[in-house]
Amino acid sequence: MFTLRPLLQKPALFIVLLGLTALTSGCAAIASRNALPPAEANKIELDGFHNIRSWGDGSPNELREFMNAYSDGREVHRSLSTTLAISGGAEDGAFGAGLLVGWSDAGTRPTFDLVTGVSSGALIAPFAFIGSSRDAELREMFTKYGRKDIFAYNVPNLLEGSSLVDDSPLAKLIAKYVDGNFLQEIARERSRGRILLIGTTDLDAQRPVIWDMGRIAMSNDPQALALFRKILLASATLPGIFPPVRIQVRVGDQNYDELHVDGGVTRQVFVAPTIVSVGPDHRRSISKPRIFIIRNGRIDPEWQSTSENLVSITQRSISTLIKNQGVGDLYRIYSIARQDGIDFNLASIPQDFRVNSDQPFDQQYMNALFDRAYSMAVHNYHWARVPPGLEATAHASN
Repeated sequence: MFTLRPLLQKPALFIVLLGLTALTSGCAAIASRNALPPAEANKIELDGFHNIRSWGDGSPNELREFMNAYSDGREVHRSLSTTLAISGGAEDGAFGAGLLVGWSDAGTRPTFDLVTGVSSGALIAPFAFIGSSRDAELREMFTKYGRKDIFAYNVPNLLEGSSLVDDSPLAKLIAKYVDGNFLQEIARERSRGRILLIGTTDLDAQRPVIWDMGRIAMSNDPQALALFRKILLASATLPGIFPPVRIQVRVGDQNYDELHVDGGVTRQVFVAPTIVSVGPDHRRSISKPRIFIIRNGRIDPEWQSTSENLVSITQRSISTLIKNQGVGDLYRIYSIARQDGIDFNLASIPQDFRVNSDQPFDQQYMNALFDRAYSMAVHNYHWARVPPGLEATAHASN
């Protein structure tokens, strides 16, 4: 759910973050961990679960095997003709939530065969996957709660080597909405062949991990609900500011743990290349496959006077890095779409949205952004057909 931008807007807070490494370099973690040894670093199965995750940067063959494998007899093949990919963006996730709810009320929102999400997009994705019946809860998630409902500052644990903030409020918020009934709805849709994927980052391996949340929901393991919630929390966990989420794995008779953090560290938004065509050849279908991407943020350059000091220069550089990483992900997906003959559609916060916020998760800001996106959707929003910078090329080709 989090990017660096909202937590680094205040110089005092940014200075605390800059001192994180120095403060904790000699400190032991609050609780010791038993990391996977290098020889077992590629282990991907979890004890009690089968084929629920894969490396996000795996080879096409690995991803194809992952998507085509069966977790039980209820799975069916289905052509993935309509895909929704939702990016991170912290409080800017209100944009994606508003767009989806408005799209429902316009009566034109399709049923998505594949939904992917990272960071704040990971919290939106399960609601979008289930469908418009969960729009009221989706609206609440991004308009009803503020900073205190998301995190609490945690200076004592920072000094002990843990994190800057306590994320237990967010964990409680996830648990409020993601309950047993919610899991059953996810499982029902997965049994129909629809797919929900959430991305996290494995810190030890420095690799993206994609999780098939429907297979988790369909499993009979008593820990399925806890794991589902934990993955959503992990995908929304900015390392250093929020504590990483531990995922337990077992090798032989030995228990180990992995550290998972914000999926946006490795991918701001994703659609694995072989996933969009795992079903029957889409070229045989009547309708052209479509990808809809919701970028919860601005993709255009935003001019801002930068002071010539360490804090301002570093802050501005990091925000620029994150923005351009996100744009690079858009180009990657566009290339895949062009190659496979898939209709590309992109939504992002418009340039003329000028509401500002001076604190993280400002409810006034989030409500204004939600309302703007909602209005765009109900008034037949025109999705961009190419990533930024390619508009002239697209017009020339037409």
